[in-house]
Amino acid sequence: MLETMINPIRLTRRIPTIADVERISAVSDPVVRNLQITHCYYELSAAFGERTGAGVNWCTFATWASKQAGQTIRQEDALRELESRFRIQSEAGETIRYLVDLLRQLGAKQHPDTLRKLIWERVVVATLNRTSEAVSRGNRKVFVEIGREFARFMAICLADSTYQSDHLEEFLRGLKPGNPPEGQHYLRQAFTAFYQSWFEQDPKLQAELRLLANLAIGFHEQTRLQPEIAESLNLVPIDSSELKKQLVDLIFPADGWWAKSRLFFSNLFGQLSPLDQAIDQLIDRVQRQIRLVVTEQLMTMSFPPDVRLRLGQDLVIDFPASLRVITHPDLHELLRQIDPTTDSLLKTGATDWADLSERIHYIADLFRCYHESIALFEPPFTPMQTAILRAGKRPDGRL
Repeated sequence: MLETMINPIRLTRRIPTIADVERISAVSDPVVRNLQITHCYYELSAAFGERTGAGVNWCTFATWASKQAGQTIRQEDALRELESRFRIQSEAGETIRYLVDLLRQLGAKQHPDTLRKLIWERVVVATLNRTSEAVSRGNRKVFVEIGREFARFMAICLADSTYQSDHLEEFLRGLKPGNPPEGQHYLRQAFTAFYQSWFEQDPKLQAELRLLANLAIGFHEQTRLQPEIAESLNLVPIDSSELKKQLVDLIFPADGWWAKSRLFFSNLFGQLSPLDQAIDQLIDRVQRQIRLVVTEQLMTMSFPPDVRLRLGQDLVIDFPASLRVITHPDLHELLRQIDPTTDSLLKTGATDWADLSERIHYIADLFRCYHESIALFEPPFTPMQTAILRAGKRPDGRL
């Protein structure tokens, strides 16, 4: 009875609701959806931070990870970088020029610029689209689950000024038993640790509980994301025979019988035609360049004030004093499971971001090193951009 008489904690910041998460998740435009997901993570992070005080939370990191994913989803930087690479005397650029010349020799009537644009769209843009779609699916997938659970947890528990086990149990009942990708054991561990930290008086133990929560959610998230991350980095090969068919059908008119027949007879007698060779070579070289550009983009993270991390390189920042030595047994056990160089930043960099064990090793040290970075709570967009996003539109300018 005494607990029900305690005044609840009153927060000033807007707290996103489950309805907000569901509305944003249903946005059909992947670019606008990503931007709204990023802003919603920021709102969740800020409201959660107002309640918890010191220490960033998982949504804080998710804000900047989602913003970084938006670059790949929008493709702007990747397309510009690829255009720059192909303009110079690169192997891929030379192959495109050779293929254009070959198509003209076979009877194509289109202007060379038209042919180049066609090849660009069918090979480069199509490949980037698949990468963008994979990243967008992953961005939405995590938000639908973890964004929703943060909103639900905050609705049930955030205002508690004393430890109320019935509120925590009410929240935990909504989580699935078992390990990821299907089970939510680590989410159960995470939100329990968050809740315990609110009523812990020892600052060091409080910090360890919150790091435990962030890492448990991160491990769950990365396990769930494994298919989308692998797909975005390990590009699905383009079907060269289908591409050839599309080029022939689009370029050669119906009455261009002789050009088509030459291609047909060349294949009929088992000889790989120059067109086949050029297309195979183009696909190989273009995809190599795209893999380099996309990997560079996905393996970079930026956040305030002026931090730009290369995820393939070891972190060079120290652990904060509160987390230099780990004493909490559950946190120690989780670190032992996901961090092969516990209490050290050696070999933090991930050589293969598609490898879950390498990825979560980096994330474990990232979360630990930046646990007290207040700058991460800065908004990801300007007030004007935010107002446009709230109206369901895509803001102009650099995002």
